[in-house]
Amino acid sequence: MRIVVTGGAGFIGSHFVRQTLTGAYAAWADAQVVVVDKLTYAGNEANLAEVADSPRLRFVRGDICDGQLVGELLRGTDLVVHFAAESHVDRSISGAEEFVRTNVLGTHTLLNAAANAGVGKFVHVSTDEVYGSIESGSWSEEAPLEPNSPYSASKASSDLLARAFHRTHGLPVCVTRCSNNYGPYQHPEKVIPLFVTNLMDGTPVPLYGDGGNVRDWLHVDDHCRGISLVAENGRPGEVYNIGGGTELTNLDLTERLLELLGADWSMVERVPDRKGHDRRYSVDIAKISAELGYRPEMSFENGLAETAKWYMKHRGWWEPLKKR
Repeated sequence: MRIVVTGGAGFIGSHFVRQTLTGAYAAWADAQVVVVDKLTYAGNEANLAEVADSPRLRFVRGDICDGQLVGELLRGTDLVVHFAAESHVDRSISGAEEFVRTNVLGTHTLLNAAANAGVGKFVHVSTDEVYGSIESGSWSEEAPLEPNSPYSASKASSDLLARAFHRTHGLPVCVTRCSNNYGPYQHPEKVIPLFVTNLMDGTPVPLYGDGGNVRDWLHVDDHCRGISLVAENGRPGEVYNIGGGTELTNLDLTERLLELLGADWSMVERVPDRKGHDRRYSVDIAKISAELGYRPEMSFENGLAETAKWYMKHRGWWEPLKKR
């Protein structure tokens, strides 16, 4: 069994790789894992330090837009798990070109190479943000795609390319759409590690608008387990939502983080709202639960506390990233 993991030195991809190589997923117990990562600001080989000596791991520094490299890597591959993406909404607002290049053109390069190589399964990892904002209820996988940021538009485009390669070329593709992830090794530009590390240093944390935006929080361990289930038994051509089951306003999240770090509301700085800021995300996970037996196992209370402790113990990992 040969697995190619794109973006495998990033936050979510590296967690999947570490779990795979340490026996968390029985289906891939003997798999050879090839990580391809461009090592942009969000990729970090240190994320793979725990498994760097594994004889089953090969690391390739490369760009998924490089058709020749991708074509070579995918020959003889049984499974592709495609995490590689530009993913920070604020960066997409200030400049979307790199998002289109990596998320759309890069995904097309991978899909084309996978089809040519006869890859056995291709899991395209996407986001609930492609659905847009929802006032009430939860999105099923049949909901229309109504992305509102350049980031989510680029991911929706890649989702549709994945669907097209299944329909047109018969490539066995599954798409997963997750809610907001958190956990160890997440880049400190994202809200939870940003708030934790700022509060550790006595720096105010920025709260967008009225703080009423709602997100469903999903621990990276639950997310990666869901991806593994889809990779093993997901039906080709299907989309699977993966959620964590904990919806919180940004105000609620901020309050919990202040409490964990022993700070008060004087450390919160109100800032103008993000352009096109989606009010609420919520995914229905009935499909993946019924078909593949998925359910989130990490409670948000425990997951958030463990995540905060991880950042407290690993200043040497995150501090250089904040100085870049």
